[in-house]
Amino acid sequence: MEAHFKYSCVDFFMTLFGVGSFFFDLGADIWSAGEFYLDGDYHWLGLQLSLIFLSSILVHIFSWIWFNNDTLEPGFKPETRTEGWMVKYGFVFHIVQLGLPLRYIVAIELGSMALKGDQSGHAIYRTCDLSMLRLFETFAESTPQLTLMVYIVIQNNKAENFLCVKIALCLFAITGSVVDYHRSMRSFVPEKNKLGYSSSVVYFLSSVVYFLWNLLLIAPRVGAVALFTSIFPPYIGLHFLLLWAWAQHTDFMESGPGEWLYRAMVALIWYFSWFNVAEGRTMGRSLIYHTFMAADSGILLGTWYWYRVPLVTDHYVLPLLLALLASYLLGLLLKVTYYKLFHPKIWQPLPETEESNLQMRCLFLSESSNSVDRDVDFRSGPTVYPSAVVVNKRMRTLANNFYSSASTPRNLNLNEIEMVNL
Repeated sequence: MEAHFKYSCVDFFMTLFGVGSFFFDLGADIWSAGEFYLDGDYHWLGLQLSLIFLSSILVHIFSWIWFNNDTLEPGFKPETRTEGWMVKYGFVFHIVQLGLPLRYIVAIELGSMALKGDQSGHAIYRTCDLSMLRLFETFAESTPQLTLMVYIVIQNNKAENFLCVKIALCLFAITGSVVDYHRSMRSFVPEKNKLGYSSSVVYFLSSVVYFLWNLLLIAPRVGAVALFTSIFPPYIGLHFLLLWAWAQHTDFMESGPGEWLYRAMVALIWYFSWFNVAEGRTMGRSLIYHTFMAADSGILLGTWYWYRVPLVTDHYVLPLLLALLASYLLGLLLKVTYYKLFHPKIWQPLPETEESNLQMRCLFLSESSNSVDRDVDFRSGPTVYPSAVVVNKRMRTLANNFYSSASTPRNLNLNEIEMVNL
């Protein structure tokens, strides 16, 4: 029986990429903070340090909750010395904000073992958690910092070298986290580990398109918020998104307070980019989201245009507005292209037990004989998921939400298989 989850050299490279981007971003934070201090811009320094500190606390709360829950699972045992230290002193490490760096060390250790044929499932498990934590860190720190740096450039009407570097590194962090998150979700697609040359090209192109539409939609949003803030700094727009996140009735965390925190994180991500958190078809929700974001960004830009200082902004206002509009429209076009050409639509959630494996095999076999209304784009045949595979349930939940085109009952009776095909 072939394992569904395989750790590859690409997974190990992405882990190293995450470590490198983490330390590059840390170095850029220290450099920009030092420049603000030397220039006497203590208010910018305070804002930047607040974003760094608050986002670090938020990410480490998620990290500790997940790691603590993992250690309570039956049969859990640390696989490396560093992971053993985290089991013993994990709370202290997370309090002093060292939980994420230690997670990277554990991921590198497990990745090295997996490339030699050991602990592949455990390595995938840890890298999946890291991909989610990086995504959360990006939208809690890098994206707000990107907005702040663009705002400072607008206010000063000039771009210092360290601001340009920081803006580039923030975009680099967004790039890395979005691509890594997409790669982690694709680990749960049945065909991911059976890719031939042509399918590998499709997989690569899907990652490129996924990254581009996210970047092209995030950029005009950041620009709109930064421009509006340059006129009216106190702006609060999370209330609607927070209520909508609560209305999705997510069930991601294992405790009530944890779920509240997760929904607040979802609302923060939604402020800049779409993030699917609920099962079933997402076209309606996505349409509502993009309609709201387009209207909100239009109001921000219109308000800025009305109250701007013409003498200062006339030389760039038209090219800037056209660039933001073109970026948003191209991002929407690429998003539609991704969902039409590259997005695998899996109509059955990933199974959890051996009985579900048998159900899934029968469903695939039965569906393959029915030529009507096929809904899986990249399926080559029946796939069996071994029950012994270590599976990251958190990422599996998000992958099911992202890839499932319809919700299917989990407790399916084998006698009802033919009804599924009707």
